[in-house]
Amino acid sequence: MGLFNFIKSQFIEVIEWTDSSTNTMVYRFPVDGNEIKMGAQLTVRESQTAVFVNEGTIADVFTPGKYTLSTENMPILTKLKSWKYGFDSPFKAEVYFVNTKQFTDQKWGTSNPIMMRDAEFGMLRLRAFGIYSYRVSDATKFLKEIFGTSASYDTSSIEGQLKKTIVSGLSDMFGEAKIPALDLAMYYDELSEQGKKKMIPKFENYGFQITSLLIENISLPEEVEKVMDKRTSMGVLGNLNDYAKYQAAEAMRDAAQNPNGGLAGAGVGLGAGAALGGAMTELFKESNKNEPKIETVSEKIACPHCAAIVDKKAKFCPECGKTMEEPKDKCIKCSADIKKGAKFCAECGAPQVLEKECPNCSYKLSLDSKFCPECGTKVD
Repeated sequence: MGLFNFIKSQFIEVIEWTDSSTNTMVYRFPVDGNEIKMGAQLTVRESQTAVFVNEGTIADVFTPGKYTLSTENMPILTKLKSWKYGFDSPFKAEVYFVNTKQFTDQKWGTSNPIMMRDAEFGMLRLRAFGIYSYRVSDATKFLKEIFGTSASYDTSSIEGQLKKTIVSGLSDMFGEAKIPALDLAMYYDELSEQGKKKMIPKFENYGFQITSLLIENISLPEEVEKVMDKRTSMGVLGNLNDYAKYQAAEAMRDAAQNPNGGLAGAGVGLGAGAALGGAMTELFKESNKNEPKIETVSEKIACPHCAAIVDKKAKFCPECGKTMEEPKDKCIKCSADIKKGAKFCAECGAPQVLEKECPNCSYKLSLDSKFCPECGTKVD
């Protein structure tokens, strides 16, 4: 009986994988030199794909379901091993379970700033971060291109490659969009959708399907944020000359109230007040000198094509030679001229971004979508 049990233990009769982790992508069933019994039970659960490999060659692929292994449902392996029909002896093969569920909340971010030309601030360095989700859509391609022959594989093994792929694609997209830095927050949803479309072919090269991509934040350098804060403060304060005069009066009052007291203190206070008054007078003169320059700067605008700073009266850009007229679109409802990329028509108010629903799950899709990213249904 002991020898019989020993011989029986060499034959694998049940093949299955219960995944208790959240990030395992591939699991190799532990054959460990044992043989699989012909007629063994194979269980492939939902969000799994089982792949049989014979001497390094991918053979049969099993989708979710319960199978009794035989030559009928393993045609490729039968051919590779030159089995005859009805072969019932034990055999050796590697079995890999590929997890096809969505791997959500995967984070991406720029390790180095993205260089960008801005019409208002000139050259800028931007940082961005967000999350994305993906799944294995082609188990065979994934095993060939990425996995290899490891015992297991998780999301951390491919995380760096996918992050760099996303950042590279989004950097190129930000540069092509030419959206002013101060307006980027208005286009997070649109940029996220465009970024996802841009990543689809890149992820397919690995056997993946990217199911979502979100831009959480695009931030400016600290120095630029400080300048923006100062500009905002000036806008709240209003007239700069009136504010400077008020500050000068307050400073002279504080100097006159010098805590040293006495005639000496009064002299010091008066001296400080006189000196400060003279300095503020020079400031007013300098401010008045600079006023025409501010008006001159305000006469400059950015070229809508290359973002070069051009005189407002110019009809053509001296840098790229293109017309200074902004590109326009036609309203899809009333055909009126509208600003290129506008979401609503200024004449009739009709929205310019059209959506359609997936006929299977009612997920909101862009007009040019061919497949639903949620359920995979083909959309006409």
